[in-house]
Amino acid sequence: MVLDNRTSLQPVSFLLIGIPGLEAAHIWISIPFFLVYLLSLIGNFALLLIIKTDRTLHEPMYLFLCMLSAADLMLTSSTLPKILSLFWFNNKEIYFEACLTQMYLIHSLSTMESGFILAMAFDRYIAICHPLRHSTILTPTVIVGLGLVIVFRGTILLSPHPFLLRWLSYCRTNVIPHTYCEFMALIKLVCSETKIRKAYSLIVAFLTGGLDFILIICSYVLILLTVFNLPSKAARLKSLSTCVSHVWVILIFYTPAFFSFLTHRFGHHIAPHVHIFIANIYLLIPPMMNPIIYGVKTKRIREGFLKLLTIKCV
Repeated sequence: MVLDNRTSLQPVSFLLIGIPGLEAAHIWISIPFFLVYLLSLIGNFALLLIIKTDRTLHEPMYLFLCMLSAADLMLTSSTLPKILSLFWFNNKEIYFEACLTQMYLIHSLSTMESGFILAMAFDRYIAICHPLRHSTILTPTVIVGLGLVIVFRGTILLSPHPFLLRWLSYCRTNVIPHTYCEFMALIKLVCSETKIRKAYSLIVAFLTGGLDFILIICSYVLILLTVFNLPSKAARLKSLSTCVSHVWVILIFYTPAFFSFLTHRFGHHIAPHVHIFIANIYLLIPPMMNPIIYGVKTKRIREGFLKLLTIKCV
C-alpha cells in the first residue's frame, strides 16, 4: 500500500514483507529459523543455569559470557516471534510504536553484545599479559561496573534512534522489505531530509561496534606479542587455547554484522534477498553458537550440560 505524498504523515502500522523474492519459500525457511531459535533459548538458558550453579565458573570470562547470553536471549525474543508469525501466518502488520520499539531493542542489545565481547577480550588480555594481576584487576566490583557501563552505553547512545524517526513523514510507503524493523530500513521510507539522522546513526555505530572491534584487535595483537615471547611451545599453545572460543565468538558476531551494516549503506548492487537473509543470520546464528562454542571447548560447561540432560532424562 503506497501512502499519499503529504508533508506530515505517519502510518498507523507498517507491513513487513519478509525476505524479498523468497515469499513463496517462507514456510520452508521458517523451519531452520524455528529450530535455531529453539536451540538459542535452550542453550543460553542452560548456560546461565550452569554458570549460576557452578561456583567454579564464577570467573570474569564466564560472568561476561552470562551477560552476553542474557543479551542474546532478549535480542532473539524481540525479533524471532514476529518473524515466525510472518512466516507461518502471513502476519505482516506491525504497529508503528511496536516497530520503533523493536528497532531500539535490536540496536541497543546488539551494542551491548559488542561491549560484552570486548569485555571478554579485556579479560583474555589481562589473563595472558598480566596473569599475576588478573584477580586484583578484575574484581567482582569491576566486573559489575563494566557490565553496567556496557548496558548504559547501549541504552543511552541508542535511545535517540526512536525519537529521530518518530516525528518524520513516511510519505513513500508503509511497506518494509525486511523481516524486522531496523533503522536503515525505516529511514529509506522517509520523504524528508535525513542526512543528520543518518550521520548520527553512523557515528554511534563507529563509537560502539566499530570502536569495540578496533580495541579487540589491539588486545589480540598484544596477546600474540606476549604469547610468542613465551619460552616453550607448550606454554604458547596453552595460552592460545584459552582464546579459541572467544575468537570464534568474535568472528561469528562481527562478520555478518559488518556485512549487514556495509550493504545497507554501500551495497546497492547486492540482491535484496541476500542482504535480508544475512541480516537474519546476524540475529540468529551468534545466540545459537555461543553456548555451543563454550560447551564444546570448556570441560566444566560441557559436564554441566550433560548433568542437565541426565536430570531431564531421569
